[in-house]
Amino acid sequence: MHVKTRLFILFAAVMAATACNNKPEEQRKLTGNPKIDKLKLPDNFNADHLYSPGDNKQGSWVSMTFDPKGRMIVSDQYGYLYRLTLPAIGDTTTKIQIEQMKIGADTSSKVTMGYAQGLLYAFNSLYVMVNHNKDEKFDKGSGLYRLQDKDGDDNFETITLLRELEGEGEHGPHSIVLSPDKQSLYVIAGNFTRQPEMNSYRIRTTDSTDNLLPMIKDPNGHDQVSHARGGWIAHIDSTGTNWDLIASGFRNPFDMAFNNAGELFTYDSDMEWDFGTPWYRPTRICHVTSGAEFGWRHGTGKWNPSFPDNLPAILNIGQGSPTNVVYGGNAHFPEKYKKAVFAFDWSFGIIYAVHLEPSGASYTAKAEEFLSGAPLPLTDGVIGPDGALYFLTGGRRLESDLYRIYYKDNKENTEALAATEPTELQQQRRKLEAFHGGPKAGAVEAAWPFLKHEDRFIRFAARIAIENQPLAEWQAKALAEKDPETAIQLAIALARQGKADVKNALFTQLTSIDYGKLSENQQSDLLRAIELAITRLGEPDAAQKTALIAYLDPHYPAKTNNLNRGLSKLLVHLDAPKAVEKTMALLANAKDDPEEQKTATASKDLIMRNPQYGMDIANMLAKMPPIQQTYYATVLSQAKQGWTPQLQEQYFKWYYAAFAFKGGHSFLGFIDGARKNALALLPKDQFERFNIMSGDSLARRGGADIATVQPKGPGRRWKVEEATLVIDSGLHNRNFEQGKAMFVATLCSSCHTVKGEGGVAGPDLTQLGTRFSNKDILEAIIEPSKTISDQYAATVFTLKDGSSVTGRLVNQDDDKYFVSQNPFSPQDLREIEKKNVSGVNNSSVSVMLPGLINRLSPDELRDLMAYIKSGGNEKDSMFISNQLGKK
Repeated sequence: MHVKTRLFILFAAVMAATACNNKPEEQRKLTGNPKIDKLKLPDNFNADHLYSPGDNKQGSWVSMTFDPKGRMIVSDQYGYLYRLTLPAIGDTTTKIQIEQMKIGADTSSKVTMGYAQGLLYAFNSLYVMVNHNKDEKFDKGSGLYRLQDKDGDDNFETITLLRELEGEGEHGPHSIVLSPDKQSLYVIAGNFTRQPEMNSYRIRTTDSTDNLLPMIKDPNGHDQVSHARGGWIAHIDSTGTNWDLIASGFRNPFDMAFNNAGELFTYDSDMEWDFGTPWYRPTRICHVTSGAEFGWRHGTGKWNPSFPDNLPAILNIGQGSPTNVVYGGNAHFPEKYKKAVFAFDWSFGIIYAVHLEPSGASYTAKAEEFLSGAPLPLTDGVIGPDGALYFLTGGRRLESDLYRIYYKDNKENTEALAATEPTELQQQRRKLEAFHGGPKAGAVEAAWPFLKHEDRFIRFAARIAIENQPLAEWQAKALAEKDPETAIQLAIALARQGKADVKNALFTQLTSIDYGKLSENQQSDLLRAIELAITRLGEPDAAQKTALIAYLDPHYPAKTNNLNRGLSKLLVHLDAPKAVEKTMALLANAKDDPEEQKTATASKDLIMRNPQYGMDIANMLAKMPPIQQTYYATVLSQAKQGWTPQLQEQYFKWYYAAFAFKGGHSFLGFIDGARKNALALLPKDQFERFNIMSGDSLARRGGADIATVQPKGPGRRWKVEEATLVIDSGLHNRNFEQGKAMFVATLCSSCHTVKGEGGVAGPDLTQLGTRFSNKDILEAIIEPSKTISDQYAATVFTLKDGSSVTGRLVNQDDDKYFVSQNPFSPQDLREIEKKNVSGVNNSSVSVMLPGLINRLSPDELRDLMAYIKSGGNEKDSMFISNQLGKK
């Protein structure tokens, strides 16, 4: 056993006295190639590892396409384009041929064209989406380019910039795909890409946040440059002349794909720093219809998926970093996979097979874990001309690889999937969508009856059709509408497209609707209509404010969290006399909806797949913030009246308790932002008292359990050799208290005990210094995955339904495995029925987070090592003082 790998296992599950070290009997047959053996695949699927560009200093590849000759074209994220000729499946003798592409009129040199996050070969051209601002090395800035070989010499000498785009980086412009009829193109961009001027718009976008929840921008500054409209999708012709905006309001979708019914899907990212907040939205599969809006806004401004002016996801996946999306229609796979949309997650190394089922005018979806591995930073993928799935790993200068996945010998199911006729409701939706994009005769009359349709996607399409028509054709008719549901949808349209002079008439119309006779969804839509009227048309006058309060207050509180969110936000904003009292009563007892947090992949199943990202999830799940309470506290941060001394104390004490919860990196900043907003409304003579009461000291520390002493640095990316030289130079006159503080600040104490203090999830380190060398200890810290003892390795359980579970095997009996997945809550064990398991393997990734000491200066590293090697003995000869900071 290689003992040194046991030292700092940050995410090893609890080593309870009852832990069983028996090995599971099921083992997958290994090939001897670690790059293949780490992959989990469905039965009868095979994997080829084809190439590692990093071995040849060719960068980290993130995009790919095939040309008509069957050659693959790829791009380095920070470099050039390459063209590959690949050996056929089963050919073990032919070597891969690769060349850096010569582009431009002067083919004697390799002209700078690369940095592509989107590649597509179509219309006898290579379309390249460059994602990089111009510099001395690369003279082609962000935008969509068309490369053509007009003289037939197999080099692209003609470069045409179709559209310059403002934005770069991982939230910049991304992929290009061919339309289902192969007559045009679609392009997609992230939320740091400014929406260019379009020739036409399916949806009329503005920079309005349209949310009365007090705006708190990301406290860590992540989305300060994002545009209110979010990421977007446009439809263009082959020459890039005409641009039609199809959809907006995404965060950062990288790619998209059409299914065989001609419907478009994308995989949108989450904002992982928002973990634990009411406005957090997991990664999700979106059915992108004409004129779609998906409600991404920065900070607290994100829209609730229930808002009728945005569309919901058809499937919430969970935490992750979406990259590629590809449809399996041309794959030589079994039929269920040919019908699937494959969605790639970079962070946790999972390819999901998303199985679609028509439902009304849209779809429902289920996700199957098709392929996974750790580490497996998935970037792009395509179905090749041979029917195999090709995919890349890499990005962010990580080790990059090219793989091929095929079924059996790749000679089954070779026919492309035939086109599917849209359902009756999908056809009706498309008829309404024909009225999008500008004024069209008959649109108002055709769309009006469908504003009250039971299908949400049809209602949405009908409203967008009307919004695209001149106001003069429908405003008066909208204000005269008597049907409640139709009137609500028209009020939303009028709030979005009307002028301020219609505001009072709109408020009057909405408050005339019998609220009690509406369904819950209709009530929610009505609340949203009122909110939009305020954000778009302006604040109600005194009389209308009184009328709105009188209308809404009797229905608050409601029976559901969703309605209470809408009611609390409106009534507090309107200064309703009882709003604070009622909302504080809810704040004290609010419970979260488990179904609201449900995702295809449970958060706990991701912890040990990638320690770098899993740590945040583990910490959050162990101290999960009360999401509904956080919402009420944020709403109340704008309340100016209605407070009593008792309610104020109760409110500000809530913040003190909230600093003990864990969320994403921005959670405490959001909490503190709301706290400061509320404090700013107090009289000056009350500020100090409530500032202290609400946890100002905790806010400045960064939370209730954050180390009181943090590294001063400057840190560095420590390597084993460099760190060993520093420590071997001598550990004399070290500072015990600072060493102990660094043990906490670097998170060692979260899982390890020294002299009876620390966590219980990992080995006791008290005797460490008497048994191991400096290099052994440092190697275990800096390169935790280099060698992993089987005693401490995470275990990957492959289930017969295609999913997998990763965790520490704590115990087992004849029928079940007992698995610990969260080191911060090690007593929570997941039971896995053995009859449902098809294979069990050790993970090749240490569950300890690498780079824990990278914030430390050489002196701080020496203090930490002295503390560890002394076993927490401050009387050891290495220390001269127990006074922090004294050397």
